[in-house]
Amino acid sequence: MERTIGFKERRYIEELRILTRATALDCVIDERFERVIYVIKQGDMGLAIGKKGDNIRRLQSVLGKKVEMVEHSEDLFQFISNMFKPAELIGIDGPDAEGTVKIIVRQKSDLGIAIGKGGTTIEKARVLLRRYHNLEIGDVIVGGGASAST
Repeated sequence: MERTIGFKERRYIEELRILTRATALDCVIDERFERVIYVIKQGDMGLAIGKKGDNIRRLQSVLGKKVEMVEHSEDLFQFISNMFKPAELIGIDGPDAEGTVKIIVRQKSDLGIAIGKGGTTIEKARVLLRRYHNLEIGDVIVGGGASAST
């Protein structure tokens, strides 16, 4: 999937920059879950979030939508790990020949966190992984065994 930033996305990125002085590399408006997902420049995450999450709350108030942020990383594992926070990832398996990546979490309790309520977290990861690396997410599995098919 190609990264295209429309007028609305550029406006949202500029709004983030004005409110937080952080740099957003990308912005995805997710109508399905009524949220805006920002990809924040590496190292700017603290600035973007603000003290005790103040900047996120202000941004949500201005935009009228839920705001989620993911810190960008050139390292594939680190970028994927940032997408699934606060779930603890211990690795990824792949990408395989079809361009699918398996996500490996530390413990069973991280499975639910990685999938998110109604699949919000895994959907965010799917969109960003397609957009940045042209890869798909396969199963989410626990370090030694249990898996959740998505």
